[in-house]
This record gives sequence, structure tokens and C-alpha cells, in this order.
Amino acid sequence: MDPKLEERARELRALLQKASIAYYVHNAPILEDSVYDRLYRELQELEQAHPELITPDSPTQRVGEKPAEQFPTVSHRVPLYSLENAFNLEELKGWQERLLRLLGRTPEEGELEYVCELKIDGAALALTYVDGLLQRGATRGDGQVGEDITPNVRAIPSIPLRLATANPPPVLEVRGEAYLPLAEFERINRERCSAGDPPFANPRNCAAGTLRQLDSRVVAARKLSFFAYALHWPEGWPAGDPPQTQWECLQRLKELGLPVNPLSQVCRNLQEVAQFYERWRQAQLPYACDGVVVKLNSLRLQEEAGFTQKFPRWAIALKYPAQEVPTRIRAIVASVGRTGAVTPVAELEPVLLAGTTVSRASLHNADRLEELDVHIGDTAIVRKAGEIIPEVVGILKELRPPDAVRYRLPSHCPECGTPLVRPAGEAITRCPNPDCPAQIRGQLQHWASRDALDIEGLGEKRVAQLVEKLGVRTVSDLYRLTPEQLESLEGMGSRSSQKLVQAIQRSRQQPWERVLYGLGIPHVGVVTAQTLAQHFPTPELLAQASIEDIAQIYGIGREIAEAVVSWFADPAHQQLLQELRELGIPALPPQKSPIAAQVLAGKKFVITGTLPTLSRQEAKAWIESRGGKVTASVSRQTDYVVVGSDPGSKLKKAQELGIPLLSEAELLALDPGNPHS
Repeated sequence: MDPKLEERARELRALLQKASIAYYVHNAPILEDSVYDRLYRELQELEQAHPELITPDSPTQRVGEKPAEQFPTVSHRVPLYSLENAFNLEELKGWQERLLRLLGRTPEEGELEYVCELKIDGAALALTYVDGLLQRGATRGDGQVGEDITPNVRAIPSIPLRLATANPPPVLEVRGEAYLPLAEFERINRERCSAGDPPFANPRNCAAGTLRQLDSRVVAARKLSFFAYALHWPEGWPAGDPPQTQWECLQRLKELGLPVNPLSQVCRNLQEVAQFYERWRQAQLPYACDGVVVKLNSLRLQEEAGFTQKFPRWAIALKYPAQEVPTRIRAIVASVGRTGAVTPVAELEPVLLAGTTVSRASLHNADRLEELDVHIGDTAIVRKAGEIIPEVVGILKELRPPDAVRYRLPSHCPECGTPLVRPAGEAITRCPNPDCPAQIRGQLQHWASRDALDIEGLGEKRVAQLVEKLGVRTVSDLYRLTPEQLESLEGMGSRSSQKLVQAIQRSRQQPWERVLYGLGIPHVGVVTAQTLAQHFPTPELLAQASIEDIAQIYGIGREIAEAVVSWFADPAHQQLLQELRELGIPALPPQKSPIAAQVLAGKKFVITGTLPTLSRQEAKAWIESRGGKVTASVSRQTDYVVVGSDPGSKLKKAQELGIPLLSEAELLALDPGNPHS
């Protein structure tokens, strides 16, 4: 290979990357489009003539791979949490008051400092850079597991293929939002209409759909953009001290060549947050924006505040007012959920709202009914809470008909007749009867839902038949059903009965985290169930855990820990677990499964690279359950370094210090009496 050609290719790659960063990150182009195009063509022709010159970070390699058949799933090293919403400044103030109490700060100590960022209406992305090179791009998914869409991410020109630093961290996790500029959205819809295709409903749907295209050339043609807003350095930050604030994170992202929304600001108090919110609420922006994200600026305070099962406590989305429409209330029904909560639901004249037809809307609770003074026959103002759940936010009393009847919650459960109760200090009215048919139906539907045991064919109508006609009362009863019993139900023949029984029996193979979610423990959602299952890989270990054991897990708070401990202490729930165990569900091993011996007590481990079968969290849980400790960096106090494929700089440091190296198999062999299961 001619050294001059190699040198020219390096020069072109460096110049084109520099031009892209100037254009997308700094909004200060250094090359005319025509010049950029000519240089790009020169590099392209060089690589075509000499394929050995092609590198993964070459601008020519953004698009061109053959269409994928499907997207593989991928576990996020750092979970992608969603945000709690505030819909006005009063709710934001209430959030800050909770945060101050959580941090043990008094008003006299001064207000907290925040960073405000515009909430772009797009799709969240997780980017992984290894030694500065883009290795993976993934969707949010459920927050723990997403889809690997790396070819599509590479097709977004504002996402750098290589970080703009000579000394990158071994691994850098970047979070951000892929979005579609409004001008591109309008262009795409014009083209679709001309071709006879239906237009996209909004830029967010178009962006999300584009990211899941199997052909990355389609992604490139739609010209998505990207803003980064968070970074994590799971294996250490070698280039100086890590950022100490969210604002420093944003600046560091820009230094690394990642685009950051310039319309961000440090706010010293809530008054400045409110001013930022009002400044941009009515602004004409080149992209869809549905609010402002407010984050604690101090990363130390963020860590101290922690997380709920779904949200970081240190951040909130202050949403712009949602679209609201008027419609008439036909009737109001009291709906009883699986936890016994009784919710008044308005049945409405169907109305189009935010792209969907709405015919039912929540009235939340008795206090809300009283506050709104709701009558059947009223004209209500309806909006979508968080743009998802329809709710009644107001009543046009001047349009109230003379025969309108005021509605109040019933005194007795509409399902079982049990007197309803409202515990002191709670807004929710509940049915206290655990044998209430509505609660039983809700629990069965939850158990069979897609994120739990995923039992196909066991929908709302079928569950109601099982409860009413066959006397099913608990999830364990499902596994005793026979095809002959099911054939007695309306709409069930021999073939459909066999199929449903097979689907129920197949669900025995679902992993422990799905079973844990399906049990319906208060505050334990999909992500929390996955986290708990990784730290307590059997129900026995979780049942024996204390509130302190559970609360110390990253992303788990004391409220969740108390709910879990309380649930496992209930004799009825212990009986349910025993019945499931006797039915042979593999996710629930024998009750006498021993707790791991503390064979690793006092030993310090570091994990680097990707292990063959264990995720990093699983390996950490395995070590800690045996008394060991997992640390983030290698030092002379480290006893072992566990090495997987593609290890980072920790391997080199361990070799320099002479620290013993272990494979996954060698790690598990440290406890031959109780291997990982």
C-alpha cells in the first residue's frame, strides 16, 4: 500500500469528522457543502479502489449494510429510566419540597441548583463508545433491555462514529434523544401523500418508526438528528477528573464531539426554572418540544437522591399544557382494580384527542369528584395525562342540563358488596375483600400479561369466564385447568381449549423476573422486578432479604423495599408461592435451596469485558451473595480481576500490578458447592 494514499485517507477522515462536529455540535460550519461533498467523494473513491483503507469510523461507513432481518435485544449497562411529570409550577414546587426532605435540607440552607433542558419529543437512544469508537446504539426498550439498532444509529449524521478526543474512556455510555426536525417531517409526509401512503401522525412516531427500519438506508434518507444529554463512565474516566455536575456533563459531551442542545441553562432556583419554562413555552422551534426537563445540577446530590422503581428522584419533566377538548359525560362507573383501588371512570361521547379516539376518561378519586363537582350529563374538558391516559380536568357548568345528576362513589364495592374503606391519609378508596371477583380478575390478567407470564389467549373476557364459571381464584388454579373444563365455556371448543391449556403450561418456563413481576407486588414494575431478580436469583433469597438489603440496591428505594418485605410476610402469599412450587414452575426452586456460603468474604473483585453467560449485574450479585465486594477500579487492594471478551484498560493495569485474572468459569469454580444457577 502506498503510504501517501494511507496518509491522504487519514487526512480526509479527520477533516470530514472535524467538519461534521463543527456543523452539528457547534453550529459553525467550516466547509461549504460543495467542498464537503467533494472531499467525501474523494475519500469514497479512495476506499473503493483500496478497500483496505476502510476504517469503522470512516464517514462513508454510516450506511450501506444489507437490511437486517430482525433486531437483537441488548441489556443496558446503565438503566434508562423514564421521568416523573409535573404539569404546572405548583406540582414542580411540590417535587422540590419532597426532594429537600429527601436530602435533609431546610429552606434556610438555600434552594437547590438545577439544569434546565428542553424536552425534545423524539425517541431515547443509548450509545456505547469503547475506546472512543461507537460500538453500539440501542433503543430504550423497557429501560433494562432494548433493541440493538447500531446500523441505524450509524446512519444519523450528527452522531459521531469516533469521539473527538485522543484519550477516551475505555467505555462511555451516552444517553440522548433522536428526533426528526419539523421541516423533514413535513417533507416526508408530502412525499408519502404523493405516493398514496398515509402520513405519519407526529414527528415522534415518525422518529421511533424510522429507528426500527430494517434497512439503514431508509434511516439515512429521513435525516434524523440527535441531542445528547447524559453520560456515564462505568469503567473509569482516564482523561482528567470526571464531571461533578450535570452542566459539566453537557460541556464534556460537546468536547467529545456529541451534539448538545444549546438551549440549556443553569438555574439557581425555581424562579429561574419558571422563567426558563415561560421563555420557551411559546417559542417557534425547529423540532417538536413538549416541555422542560429539570435536573439537579450536582451529581453527588443526584446519587444521594437515588431512584424510585421508575424515575430518578433528582429529575422531573415540567410538561407544557396538553391538548384539551370538550365532550359530554354519558355515564360514570366505579372500576375496581387488582389492588382493590376503586376509580371513577367517565364514559364519554367519543372524541378525537391527540391522534386517538377517546371514549373513557379517569376521574381519579373521591376528592377529585368533589373538586370538579361532576354530574352525569355534564360537558367535560378532557386531556391526556402525560399524553397517554385520558383524564377529566374540568367541567363546563354553564352547559349543565337541568336533569344532570351529581355522582358520588358508592359506599359498597360494586363487584362484591363489601363496604369500601379509605385509609387515613390516602386519596384512594379501596375494597378490602381479597376475594373480590374484580381483584381476582385483575390479578389473573396481570399474571397473564405480556410482560409477566405472557399467556396467549388469556384476555379479559376469558379471565372473567374462568372466575365466574369455573371458580378460579388464584394464579395457581390456572395450572390445574383441563381442556374438558374449558370446553364448557361459551366460545371454547376442543381445539381452543387444548391450545389455551398448552399456553398456560408453557408459561411455567418463564424466567424468575417475569414471575416476580406477575405476582403483582405493589411498586414492583417490570424494571424493578428485573433488578430484584438479578440481585436475588430465587424467591427464597428475596423472601429472606431485609428492608436494608433491598433498599441499598441501585434504583431501589425504601418504599419499594418495605412493600416487598411486607408482601412476602403475608401468609396468603407464602401459600401461593408454595402452591406454585408444588406445581413445578422452574422459576420457583425448592424452598430449602441453601443460601450461598460466604466463601468470598473479604475478597475484592473488578469485572472487565463481556462475560460469556453472566451479565455484569449477575456476576456482581453472584460475588456479593458469597461475601465478596465488586469495585469499579483496579488497585493493589484488588484480589481478582474477572476478564471477559473486549476488556478495557483494567486488564492492562491488573497485569502491571500482578493481580490474578479469572475467566467466568474460574470465578464460578471459587464456590464449587453452590455454583451459579
